Amino acid sequence: MPVPDCLQGTVKSFGVFVLLITGLAVSGQNNYEIQVYASPTQPKHSSIFELHSNYTMNGSTEIVDGVIPSNHSVHETVEITTGITPVFEIGAYLFTNYTPGYGYQIVGTHLRPRVMAPGDWGIPFGLSLSLEFGYQKPAYANETWSLEIRPILDKQWDKLYVSFNPTFGIALKSQYSNAVPAFEPNLKISYNLFGNNAFGLEYYGDMGPVTQFDQGSQQNHALFIAYDLLNNPKWEVNAGVGFGLTPATDPVVIKLILGRRVKWK
Repeated sequence: MPVPDCLQGTVKSFGVFVLLITGLAVSGQNNYEIQVYASPTQPKHSSIFELHSNYTMNGSTEIVDGVIPSNHSVHETVEITTGITPVFEIGAYLFTNYTPGYGYQIVGTHLRPRVMAPGDWGIPFGLSLSLEFGYQKPAYANETWSLEIRPILDKQWDKLYVSFNPTFGIALKSQYSNAVPAFEPNLKISYNLFGNNAFGLEYYGDMGPVTQFDQGSQQNHALFIAYDLLNNPKWEVNAGVGFGLTPATDPVVIKLILGRRVKWK
């Protein structure tokens, strides 16, 4: 399928970007969806079809806690989100993985309802709440059944955009049987440059159980340099490279989100 003209420059730039950093290390099997959410829900009578792509260039080569190695793994997640009402949407995920020696596998599925505060409430910032729950195979995740509670707060000031997701992850069924919520904050700051192009930083953290945070070196903290395509009614593009800030975090992760919006009415 030919690449649309509006995306050719983005795709070429991202390809060069990947080639420049292919010598850097990546590890881990949990990088299926890396995204800081914006507060608006999908408009009623429309859907967005997204492909989240991540590649582990140099990861673990041994089975750790029952989870297969991540070296040279390709993570692909298909996400379909449909607007049900002007303030309510439902998203569905299909997680897949290809690891040399283990083949291609469907890893699991998640369901994500989300509700947004109506504009007539007069709140001076965007506000919505996302709940995501589902299953992943134990060979690919320590937490097989999980629930994510994600409040979303964001604000646009002219060309500056900020979004904060103070997320809580709950293991409903885990190899460690730990149902205490973990605090996993996400933050995005971007600035509109060169027309419909935004560049900025995305932060992803996992501090551990809220009753007692993990020690600093055991926490996960990553900072991404990210690009977004803006104001395009049909296409969504988010690309970036992330750098781990602690020993427990993957050293370098590359991500690409490509989405296509469709109006049903």
